Amino acid sequence: MSHRDDALAVLQAASAAAGLDSSSAKAIRLAENAIYQLPHGVVARIARFGQAAAAEKEVHVARWLEDFGVSAVRVLREVAQPVLVDGRPVTFWHELPPHRHGSTADVARALRQLHKLALPTDFELPVLAPFVRLAQRIEAASTLSSQDQGWLLGRLADLETAYAELPPGLPCCVVHGDAWRGNVVSTPSGVVLLDLERCAVGPPEWDLVSTAVSHVTTGRLDAAEWASYCDAYGYDVTTWSGFTVLRDIRELRMTTMAAQVAATCPERYADQAAHRLACLRGGRGPRPWNGWRDIP
Repeated sequence: MSHRDDALAVLQAASAAAGLDSSSAKAIRLAENAIYQLPHGVVARIARFGQAAAAEKEVHVARWLEDFGVSAVRVLREVAQPVLVDGRPVTFWHELPPHRHGSTADVARALRQLHKLALPTDFELPVLAPFVRLAQRIEAASTLSSQDQGWLLGRLADLETAYAELPPGLPCCVVHGDAWRGNVVSTPSGVVLLDLERCAVGPPEWDLVSTAVSHVTTGRLDAAEWASYCDAYGYDVTTWSGFTVLRDIRELRMTTMAAQVAATCPERYADQAAHRLACLRGGRGPRPWNGWRDIP
């Protein structure tokens, strides 16, 4: 059975269990998470096997944000979810109104609203885990030499120590965990926050550094855009004494992600993984570094 057929079978079983019509479902995206458009303004999201806890958390977070007036993607509240089919969790959402990708300032505005909230009391969020799966990515990076893998593991260990010793910053709060333009859209009624599966409790600077690296690391965000982002949020995270630690962790995550993708498609991404590693190791001069291409 193909990936498409497998996802469609899961969708049909989950929709039937939820009492929803999937007869004319249209695929929006078929990747690690498959997303389908259903009739009557419903969108179904099929997560990976073993991700039931993350899907359940996302449903809780969506309901909590709606209750507190935060503009985020809305879950179908009348459906008990997630619905598990062969170990794959399926969740159902309200379709977004007409929209476009948000600007960097839109990301900042969405984060400012999220970070102001008190911690939820009717469910528990995990503590932010910025190093999750990094060691496994490095060990599976077949396009890298053993020496390069060893350097990355050493870098990981150093950053784990540095993160444990972060200096004081803004008060810990609910963080989005993956706060970039692709997870914020602009609609006629305002900005909407998407993709809540990585929400956790942690330093708000973690969310802010996601955009900061586009300015200081890759140079994709010019000074005017960065100033607009800081103005919209009300804080410049690069002035915080712990910034370089979170920046370095983000850069490590971006590099190991490229190495992970390169292991399955070396002809397209091995050079990019090697380039990012060379930047981290000081072989491409000072930041910002040119040549960081998007990885799907």
